[in-house]
Amino acid sequence: MSQRTPLAEWHENNRGRMVDFAGWSMPVQYSTIVSEHLGTRKGAGVFDVSHMGRVAIEGSQAAEWLESRLTRQVRDLPVGRARYTLITGVDGTVGKVQLDGTPVILDDALVTRLADKKNGTQRFILVVNASNRQRVVRWLEACLPPEGVTVNDITEESAMIAVQGPRVFGHKKDDAHEGPLRCVFEERILEQLAALPNYGALETQLGGERVLVSRTGYTGEDGVEIILEASQAQGVWQELVEEGGAIPCGLGSRDTLRLEAAMPLYGHELHEKTDPFSAGLGFAVNIDGRDFPGVEEIRTRRGESDRRRIGLVFESRRAARSGDQVMFSKNGMDFVCGEITSGSFSPTCERGIALAVVDRVVLEHECELEVLVRGVRLPVKIVSLPFYRRPRHD
Repeated sequence: MSQRTPLAEWHENNRGRMVDFAGWSMPVQYSTIVSEHLGTRKGAGVFDVSHMGRVAIEGSQAAEWLESRLTRQVRDLPVGRARYTLITGVDGTVGKVQLDGTPVILDDALVTRLADKKNGTQRFILVVNASNRQRVVRWLEACLPPEGVTVNDITEESAMIAVQGPRVFGHKKDDAHEGPLRCVFEERILEQLAALPNYGALETQLGGERVLVSRTGYTGEDGVEIILEASQAQGVWQELVEEGGAIPCGLGSRDTLRLEAAMPLYGHELHEKTDPFSAGLGFAVNIDGRDFPGVEEIRTRRGESDRRRIGLVFESRRAARSGDQVMFSKNGMDFVCGEITSGSFSPTCERGIALAVVDRVVLEHECELEVLVRGVRLPVKIVSLPFYRRPRHD
């Protein structure tokens, strides 16, 4: 039986089409994927992302320990800031850790540093993918030092809501009162939230309970993600929708939005054996002077990858799917040079778009590419990423 988020009943009572996703009952859409997508691009969309794993990590040596677990440097992460990172482990049965196993990418994640406790205890929140949450938690627990660090999975006792779009704060930083968040937070807190930089985070109070609000998201738009107590979720959601005018959005539009923003999805752009450099994620791997699982193997790939992630745009609305072959022709012969990792119709571009990984030599020779979509070869154009970049307002 699928797990239910604190908002599942609201979704069911408000035309949410529910599906099983990574073991959770989640809304894939309420109206149409296109209307929810464009509503987020033009206004403000609200997403239940409570299925994402939330893991609290605390201890006097928490930063030092995370430094040895994550591909992204942590020791210099300021309080109130988040970073995108990969989590590497070793192949084999987690729980009976084989330290001589083959290094693998267990997940990608966001790590946020919170303020230390008065006794000096360091605090972090790690947000991971729903499908990988349990194995990531098992892996982290199996790698704990003898003392000083704790790993606490708080997913089921909390909720997470994303509010995304140009109307979240208004067009100016000093117009925070114009966005849907005005119905949830008082003006003083709204001003603090509007002043946050990208990947900034603020711990604050809401209804007498502590909440964490971060200037992050998975849509390519401005916005926030709110981690709060499960008991608060429905009240906050209803205020955002019924009073703030935010559009309820499901997993379908969340996926098309993240694809236009060229953001990776584990299971598509990322797998256990993915080379982060060929996937365009070299920025998430700090190698020099670091020691995390698989660092030596990843170090050997730096600058040596023979594959590259690219963006493709089709001439029509027809879309490719993950696994479709990317091809080119030479001297009357056909060659497969890569594969689609994610593809969809783009409501913003009004064309089919796709992310793909292809042989680097194809790019160096500027070959004309086609994609084999359900037996039909469709011409594509290579474009710079992301497909969509939000306008900058004064």
